[in-house]
Amino acid sequence: MYLANTGRPDAPPRPAGARRRVPATVVALGAVSLVTDVSSEMVTAVLPLYLVLGLGLSPLQFGFLDGMFNGATALVRLLGGRLADRGGHHKRVAFAGYLLSALSRLGLLLAGGATAGIAASLAADRLGKGVRTAPRDALISLSGPPETLGRAFGVHRAMDTTGALLGPLAAFAVLWATADAYDAVFAVSFCTGLLGVLLLVLYVPSAAPAPPIRSTPLHRGALRDPAFRRILYAASLLGAATIGDSFLYLLIQRGLDLPPALFPLLPLGAATGYLVLAVPAGRIADRVGRRLPFLAGHLALLGAYAVLLLPVAWPTVAAVLALLGVFYASTDGVLMALAGPVLPAHRRAGGLAVLQTGQALARLLGAAGFGAAWTFWGQGPALWTAALALAGALAASWRILPAPAPAPAPAHDTPEAP
Repeated sequence: MYLANTGRPDAPPRPAGARRRVPATVVALGAVSLVTDVSSEMVTAVLPLYLVLGLGLSPLQFGFLDGMFNGATALVRLLGGRLADRGGHHKRVAFAGYLLSALSRLGLLLAGGATAGIAASLAADRLGKGVRTAPRDALISLSGPPETLGRAFGVHRAMDTTGALLGPLAAFAVLWATADAYDAVFAVSFCTGLLGVLLLVLYVPSAAPAPPIRSTPLHRGALRDPAFRRILYAASLLGAATIGDSFLYLLIQRGLDLPPALFPLLPLGAATGYLVLAVPAGRIADRVGRRLPFLAGHLALLGAYAVLLLPVAWPTVAAVLALLGVFYASTDGVLMALAGPVLPAHRRAGGLAVLQTGQALARLLGAAGFGAAWTFWGQGPALWTAALALAGALAASWRILPAPAPAPAPAHDTPEAP
């Protein structure tokens, strides 16, 4: 029996059978995410450079801002999931989030270097992402059978990562063509974000109306489920030991003394690995259960921390970026596929919002803590502390997430269609 029937937080290998096509909803949402990620990653690629080197923020200040704006989406994520579940308004809520993020690029353009304006624009971007993520993932989760969710999320994340791959390239091209004019990056990002909103309106169907539900604070219905709680505990614990890509890229930049124009290219290696591995990782998770790939991805992240403890050279950089690609391919969509079938359809968006909120709050602690450790102890001791914390979180999560149940014997031998 699959997770949706057993209530287990993981799934055994699915019986052999004909493969299903990826639903059109997944492909349409993938296209929206691709275009939106081109927009958002253009800004993300230059933001650490802009804030730390351009405006002179310390690592502590940058870590606080980065973690705070990610953690500040907590209540908004819950609200977005709640509104999406009530009446099945997943598309409408996702639209509001995508539009808010697109408008935040205009805010960066108009801020003109003012710290308050930049902070407000970053907050709007994170709020928009918080609003849209749970309804979007719920649409993916509800679009097909549970036994193919790993592949469906893998396809979506691969398309999403294509945008993440193109975004830094676009930022690099704009900076090169405009002699490091950050305003030009923000303007192009704004126009691209509006295109993503248009694609959502035209090509993504609305979810089927959900039955009305009683109001329960903080989605207590999801938190009552022991399988969901185990997933939430493990994801939050691992999130608290995740220091964030921006810090890893800053460590690389300082180790190699990269010129500012090359800094936006650093995320390309991780994005390439994620793009190549997202679909295979999802299909493997459908076959062997989602627990092992999820934990193996965090083991790859631990490997990236360990490599950065060595002297930084170009082979070191290649290894770190490759391990980051493995980390995201094995964890991002796999976690949603792990948690989705545990939740009933009429609470799917709200439950996923609780899970995403737990991760966001945990990563707030991780980012702020690492920034403080770097500022007061130096980058070496801070990275050692992060590595030890992640190793401990992995050991604990291995116990929290139970192993999948043995696969049932198939009724008859049917070869899987190619």
